[in-house]
Amino acid sequence: MSNTSNFRQAVSEAKNQAIIGPNVISNALPFVGGGLLLTALGIYGGMGVLENYPGIFRLTTWVAAIASLILFFVSMNVAEKGNKGVALPLLATYSLLVGYTLTGLIFVALRTPGVGVQGIGFAALGCGVTFIAGRQIGSNLSEKDGMALAKTVQLGLIALVVVLLAQLLFAVFGIFTPTFLEVAISGIGVLLFVGAAVVDFFVLPRSYRDDQYLPAALSMYLTYINLFVFILRLLIALNSRD
Repeated sequence: MSNTSNFRQAVSEAKNQAIIGPNVISNALPFVGGGLLLTALGIYGGMGVLENYPGIFRLTTWVAAIASLILFFVSMNVAEKGNKGVALPLLATYSLLVGYTLTGLIFVALRTPGVGVQGIGFAALGCGVTFIAGRQIGSNLSEKDGMALAKTVQLGLIALVVVLLAQLLFAVFGIFTPTFLEVAISGIGVLLFVGAAVVDFFVLPRSYRDDQYLPAALSMYLTYINLFVFILRLLIALNSRD
């Protein structure tokens, strides 16, 4: 599930501010890439658990999901305070846990006809293309357009979180989303996180100094991991039948 806390804080801090960290995104990129690699490693480990110990996989996934949510707020707080020595291992652990929680989605994608490995690769490619386009567009937005887009995406993400929480609650009681609604939710999620990728290049240099690259990296990591998830969810929904 997406987490909008970091995004809302960054938008709030960026309002009516000039650029204070022209190089913060460049400084953050190695840590974004490292976090994504650790997430892939977490998925690999999760697949091993699912294959060899299926009986405990569901429980461990819930534990990992709760732990990752707690760790997100802890690591964000530490990163905001500039304590890099503590923040780095926390963020690394967070990335691994996120990967573990995504194992189920990857497993479903691999078993869905028409998705499989090529679908996972397509989702990753989509994130790469979004990064390239987002950098070009977001870096050249005017103050008025940038803040308008940021506020629109922010409101959209809040609404998306509400929908996803309702979807999760229904699933607990055995009520699952019809395919056409899943397509709609996933498609909207893709659009919102594409927008968030554009907004990152406008907001982050106005929110963080060059030496505050860790919270900026966390914000970008959340954007691209959620974009990957929603692209993959959309592909699964489009290739599924009720």
